[in-house]
Formats: sequence, C-alpha cells, structure tokens
Amino acid sequence: MSFVLIPTIFFFIAFLFSMLGMGGSQLYVPVLFWFGLDFKTAAIPLGMLLNVVNSGSAAVTYAREKMIDWRIGLLFGLTMMIAAPLGALINTIVPTKALIFVFALFTLISGILMWVGWQPENKLNRGGRTLLGLIGGGGVGFLAGLIGRGGGSFVVPLLYMAGISAKTAAATSALAISFGGIASFLSHLATAARPDWGLWTACVLAVFAGSQLGSRLMATRLKSTAVKRIFAVILLLIAVILIVKDIILA
Repeated sequence: MSFVLIPTIFFFIAFLFSMLGMGGSQLYVPVLFWFGLDFKTAAIPLGMLLNVVNSGSAAVTYAREKMIDWRIGLLFGLTMMIAAPLGALINTIVPTKALIFVFALFTLISGILMWVGWQPENKLNRGGRTLLGLIGGGGVGFLAGLIGRGGGSFVVPLLYMAGISAKTAAATSALAISFGGIASFLSHLATAARPDWGLWTACVLAVFAGSQLGSRLMATRLKSTAVKRIFAVILLLIAVILIVKDIILA
C-alpha cells in the first residue's frame, strides 16, 4: 500500500512546490517518517534526494523559458553550499525550540509580506543583486543548515522583496536550492543512508513527473500574482503548524 500511496502523495507535493521554487523537503521528510521509515537512515536522505529532483527538474523547465536570473541564482546556490555546514555545526549547540521559533517567525513574516505584495520602490541594480546573492545566499545557507531545510522558503521571499517578480523569484530559487540539496543528499548518502531502491525509484519518478507538470503550468499559465498568493498561503500554514505542533504542544 505505502509503495503506491507515498509516490502518489509526493506527485502532488512536487506539482505544487515546483511552482513555488521550493523542493518540498519540509513535507517529504515528515511524510516518510509518518509512514514508518527511519528518520536518519531513510526519511532524511530520500527527502533530500526528492528535493533535488523536484527543484532541479523545475529549474530545467524555467531555464528553457528564460525565467531564471542566472547571476543571482548561481551566487545564492554557491554561497548556500559554503555556509550550510556552519549552520549545521551551530545546530548542535542551539536549543531545538529556539531554532524552530526563529524559522517559524521568519516564515510567518515572509508569508505576510508576500500576501500584501510589499516590494521596494526601486529595484536592485546589478551590483545590488550581486551583493544580495553573496550576503543573502550565505545567510540562507546558514539558516538552512541550522534548521535542516532546503532553503526555498527563504530564497523566494528575499528575491521578491528585493524587487524581483514572483515568477522570476520562484524560478531562480529552484536553481539556487538545487546546489544546497545536492551537497546535503551526498553527505547523507555517504554516511547514514540505507536506500530501499524500489521505493526510492518510484518516488523519484513520481516527483519528476509532478515537478515537470507544475513547473510548466507556472511558466505558461499562472500569473505572478497567483504564484505570490499561493506561496504566501503555504508559508503561513507552515509557520502556524510549526508554532502549534513543535513549540506550544511539544
């Protein structure tokens, strides 16, 4: 049953999150864990792999449609890869509830700003975008490593609030988070991962199909306003669930 049900669920997750420039690891990992897979040896490694498949597949579609800001996307991706290990190191000495609260607070604020549509009056010039890629990418990478997330829920709001359209921000985020996801997956594969190749293959195929469908829909049919609103709702729901489940009720 789970061999069919898990890939089916992941198809719809990939369909939605590929439109938002997010890999979906914040849902893949808990779903796998709830289905009984071991958290460290199965749920996290497979979740990271699916995160890469989703974001990488979507990034290819967006690249073909010329929707990606390559300069800032590559800067974000490379600095995220460099800074993430530092965040993971700090993770071992900071209380878990404090980390969850910081993540939930940032997610809540980002969701509100996305919903109301706030953007600066003046868009960033070439130098400003380069600086954002270096500093923002490093900060996002650090936070992603600190709280164990792919980083898409950080990258998209930052790019949008810097004056980049919602669709371009989502497309560029898909490129950026693919870098961090690859590094994270390989590190888990080399250490704790114990693959169930049958399940892994079924999930990869389902996520790839969902990602292709969702990214093509976003590229050709959805307007920036719709992408912005969908992303805002997802962020607000994630923030509320984290605060209630992992802080208030924990």
